[in-house]
Amino acid sequence: MLSPTSTEIVRATLPVVGGAIGEITPKFYRRLFAAHPDLERNLFNRGNQARGDQQRALAGAVAAYATLLVAEDGPDPADVLPRIAHKHASLGITEEQYPIVHEHLFAAIVEVLGDAVTPEVAAAWDEVYWHMAHALIAAEKELYAEAGVDPAQAFHTLVVRRRVQESPDTVSFVLATIDGTEIHRPHPGQYVSVAAPMADGARQIRQYSVTSVPAPDAVGISVKAVPAREVDGGAEPAGEVSNHLHANLFEGDTVEVSAPFGELTLRDGENPLVLVSAGIGITPMIGFLRYLRRTGSQRPVMVLHADRSPARHAHRAELNELVSELPRARLLRWYEQLGQRAAEPGLSTGLIDLGEVEIPTDAEVYLCGPVPFMSSVHSTLLQRGVPADRIHYEVFGPSREL
Repeated sequence: MLSPTSTEIVRATLPVVGGAIGEITPKFYRRLFAAHPDLERNLFNRGNQARGDQQRALAGAVAAYATLLVAEDGPDPADVLPRIAHKHASLGITEEQYPIVHEHLFAAIVEVLGDAVTPEVAAAWDEVYWHMAHALIAAEKELYAEAGVDPAQAFHTLVVRRRVQESPDTVSFVLATIDGTEIHRPHPGQYVSVAAPMADGARQIRQYSVTSVPAPDAVGISVKAVPAREVDGGAEPAGEVSNHLHANLFEGDTVEVSAPFGELTLRDGENPLVLVSAGIGITPMIGFLRYLRRTGSQRPVMVLHADRSPARHAHRAELNELVSELPRARLLRWYEQLGQRAAEPGLSTGLIDLGEVEIPTDAEVYLCGPVPFMSSVHSTLLQRGVPADRIHYEVFGPSREL
């Protein structure tokens, strides 16, 4: 924990620093990328930077960690770090990069707060940063060791063994090692990072859930093309990497891929499972269901999925097949556009509605989909009496809470 002196200083200055951190982080990234332009081109997600998502995520993580460090009682500050550590490991973040972040982050703090950053205040917040950094470094070293990964060579070359059009905008790939070397087997629900070369020479990295492990030397992923669109009155750019993979990655092509990481993994036990997804959020659920089928699970499983239409529902046939092969599984689907098909048991038109769904209060619930969708479902589950620690979710993009 922090020293007593630093704890009191951080507690006293947290409202000021926390209130300004939304101004601090954009200045931090400008400084960081000016000094190290390769980080923006080859490591950070340029789409998230353009939308400001990365800045908001950093602000939330730093403020949450500092708040927990100085709290009289409450959750362990380390509880906010696993998702970040897994993401860092999937990117190949190294210990040597933390001093670089420290230099430019604290320069931005001084730029914004000026004379308010006395030597004592700077020392206290420096202690917060390194407390968080060392915890992340230790967690990331452990993850690299478990995966047998050298962080200096975090990506390896895989070849596309198979490409399948799953829906008009979603393609699945089976990616295999070139020489037949076995891949570190992912836990159900984990993801891999894919590094794609862009037309301007940049190297952009994105994460994709592992949907299958068809062979010891291969993993399956699915990628949804993301067009540019208007969201809340603003423009959201097209998916740079997903669209590139759709247009350019075919059988026989090679691609750089990380080992599997991710904290959203299926908990073993006998509790009922409730898998709730929307759109491409179906991908970790497919991974869960494949694992349950492979292990002969007898757990009660309720699968709830929402999509725009049956035609746009990626892995629709596979989902039906997997559910039918699990002895205690049930599938409910909602489509915004059902077409000429009539509603039937388990098939509804409109948005997902949990009002008529009986959710066991002892269930382990997993969510994946757009953040507004997950936030709405999360709130409903809490209102229905499902304990917060039994609701698990994955957010692809900068880490943020629901």
